Amino acid sequence: MSELITENYIDKERVKSKPRYYVLDTIRGICIIFVVIYHLLYDLSEVFGGNYAFFRSEYMNTFRDAFVGTLILLAGISCNLSRSNIKRGIKTLLCGMLVSVVMLVVMPASKVYFGILHLLGVSMLLYGLSAKLMEKIPTSVGFLGFLLIHMLTLGIYDGYFGWPGLFMVDVPQVPKNLFFFILGFKTGHGAGDHWAIIPWMLLFFAGAFLGRYFKEEKTPKWFEKNPVPPLAFIGRKTLIIYLIHQPLIYGFLYLIYNGIGI
Repeated sequence: MSELITENYIDKERVKSKPRYYVLDTIRGICIIFVVIYHLLYDLSEVFGGNYAFFRSEYMNTFRDAFVGTLILLAGISCNLSRSNIKRGIKTLLCGMLVSVVMLVVMPASKVYFGILHLLGVSMLLYGLSAKLMEKIPTSVGFLGFLLIHMLTLGIYDGYFGWPGLFMVDVPQVPKNLFFFILGFKTGHGAGDHWAIIPWMLLFFAGAFLGRYFKEEKTPKWFEKNPVPPLAFIGRKTLIIYLIHQPLIYGFLYLIYNGIGI
């Protein structure tokens, strides 16, 4: 009995002694700041009539995909550092549904069928349910495999599979169906925030395999350093920031544009 108590105590101490990877928090903090700025520009350009050409440029789309893609990759990495990905997934998915309802009421022209929180929630749930199966796949094979498929499917929404300049295969037209839209095909549905299963869930799973190195503490020690504490703090509050920033931005701009006591 005493041996069992000792073993349990050691297990608890081992959990407590797990390092905090502040560099991941810092990167997450930088990314969520960009998301806030992006949504500020979106509201100014698309909601309040600014019509800024640069906002619709390919450069802006590239920056958006890079920063949000990094958040998706980090969320996959964090699967290996979470106690329960199923609970985490349910919580995130419910938050995504809340965003959908709020956007439908406040900004019906910018419906959110399957936004970033929906994607992350479903990805966490699927990872939690398939973790035992995923364990049988070698880390490098899983990471490189999912990353490669992600890169090859980046053009699905634009009607092709492959890599421009290397090889491209046309994707058949699909019916206008919400399922196909959520899956990643172009169906004609309009949405203000859309991060489809293909290709973005593939990036999440690539991150999940990459996260094994963090779980096994095989990363450089500098990942545990905290050079910019404010950014790391922001990175730990990503979900709450994502939930509240858009209503705050919209409300603030509404007051300004309607000349109400600012």
